[in-house]
Amino acid sequence: MNETEILRQKVIDACKSVFDPEIPVNIYDLGLIYDIEFTEDNDVAILMTLTAPNCPEAGAIPNEVGDAVKAIDEINNVKVFLTFEPPWDREKLSEEAKLVLGLF
Repeated sequence: MNETEILRQKVIDACKSVFDPEIPVNIYDLGLIYDIEFTEDNDVAILMTLTAPNCPEAGAIPNEVGDAVKAIDEINNVKVFLTFEPPWDREKLSEEAKLVLGLF
């Protein structure tokens, strides 16, 4: 793995430490993270969604993602952008999430 791939995995692992409080699956395996972009200065931009636009955790979850990723030593700045296009659906769940949720 090159340095960017290692850093990307660290960001993914940080995202996996954040859970939707209503669903016992981390936000990465839920498919809520749409994109992770890096700059040359190790700044990170994360594009994510929520399971529903009216999610009661709409303010908290993006902040938790930002805090988790900021804790990575190599990361300088983090920006988390929330989108609802395309809307989240069950097809975005990882195989692990489907197993945990009993959707097989």
